Amino acid sequence: MQPIETSESSGQTRDININIRAKRTQRDLIDQAAEFLGKTRSDFMLETACREAEDVLLDQRVFTLDAEAFKKFQAMLDAPPSENPKLRRLMATPAPWES
Repeated sequence: MQPIETSESSGQTRDININIRAKRTQRDLIDQAAEFLGKTRSDFMLETACREAEDVLLDQRVFTLDAEAFKKFQAMLDAPPSENPKLRRLMATPAPWES
């Protein structure tokens, strides 16, 4: 999947309006986050919405396998995980907020 081109990446000007209604508290939250990042409300909302849209679409990717490849794939999924001492140590380490 190709990344979505924004006006900044494609050199095109914005010529389409997207209108949404929001609660005052939602607008204020968005404004606060946008200001924190040094962005306008529109830039913040558009970049965030496009990033989320890409994630949703990428999560829907489908791949197909022939019968033999599917058997191999399923065998890998069914196999027990290999020993990983670093992961085992990480999982045994208490989280900082649990200390």
